[in-house]
Amino acid sequence: MIQDIKPHVFRNEFSRRAPAADNSPVILYQSGSFLLGLDETGHEIRFPTAADLTEEARESLMYLFELDGIRYYAPVLPDVFSAMSDHAAYTPRQLTELRRTGSEPKEYMFLLFTAYHLLEWVRANRFCGCCGGMMKQDETERAMFCPACRRKVYPRINPAVIIGVINGDRLLITRYRSGYGLNALVAGFTEIGETFEETVAREVMEEAGLRVKNIRYYKSQPWGIAADILTGYYCEVDGDDTIHMDSSELKYAEWVARDEIELQPSPYSLTNEMMQQFRDGHIHALDADIH
Repeated sequence: MIQDIKPHVFRNEFSRRAPAADNSPVILYQSGSFLLGLDETGHEIRFPTAADLTEEARESLMYLFELDGIRYYAPVLPDVFSAMSDHAAYTPRQLTELRRTGSEPKEYMFLLFTAYHLLEWVRANRFCGCCGGMMKQDETERAMFCPACRRKVYPRINPAVIIGVINGDRLLITRYRSGYGLNALVAGFTEIGETFEETVAREVMEEAGLRVKNIRYYKSQPWGIAADILTGYYCEVDGDDTIHMDSSELKYAEWVARDEIELQPSPYSLTNEMMQQFRDGHIHALDADIH
C-alpha cells in the first residue's frame, strides 16, 4: 500500500524546531497540481529546494513532515507556483496522473499523498468558519487558529470502510458509476453515531442489497487524496446472494471467482491489496484466519 515504505522512516508529528535550510526540499502545490522535477522518462520525482524560492515564499514556509531525517516544507501563498524564482526545470503534475503512471520512488508518492491532505486542509481553512477572521498556523500543534475568536481547526480526517464481501470462492467486485473507473470493493463513510462494523453492514445493504455476517477487521490505511482513514473489513454474504445494485452509485457489481479478479494497475490502495489477498487464496470464508 502507499504507506508501506520501510525501511524508510516517516515522521509526521508537529514540529517547529528549525527553519528550512537552503537544501531543504519543498513541496509546491496549487489547484490540484504539484510542481515537480521529473526525469526523462517522466517517472522519477525530484523536489525543488528552499534555495529555489523567492524570499517571500521562504518566509511563508510551513513544516510538513520528515522522511529519513530530512525535513520537508511547503510555502503557503495564494499563488504558490510564483514562489519559484525560476521553475523552467519543473513541471505541474496532478496527483491522480502521478498515481496512474506509477511515479517513483514510492516514498515520494506517499509524501505527495500526505502533503495533498495537509495543504488542501490549509487552503480550506484560510478563514474562520465562526467569525470570518483570517486563520493562522498554531504555534504549539498542527492546527489552524483564529486570533479573533480563539477557534482551532485540526486536519480533517474522514473515517471510511473498504469491504471485501465473500461468497464461497467468489468476491463481490464493484465499479463506481463516476470517477474512479477500475475494479473496487464496496466502500463508504462512517456516519455519526455508527461503529465501523455497522458501517460495513449498512454500506453492503445500500450498494448491493445483501446481508452480511462474520465481519472481521483486516487493516487500515491513510488515504490523503480524499483526507480519509480507511479501515478494511472482510465479511460473508448471509442468506440470499442475489445482488440488488444501487445503480445511482455503481455501474457494476458482480460475484467474481478468485482467478478472474482483475487488480488495479498500481499497488497503492487498501482496496487493491484486499482484492489481491483474496485472489491469491489468503482469505477464506467460514471464519478462516486472515493471514
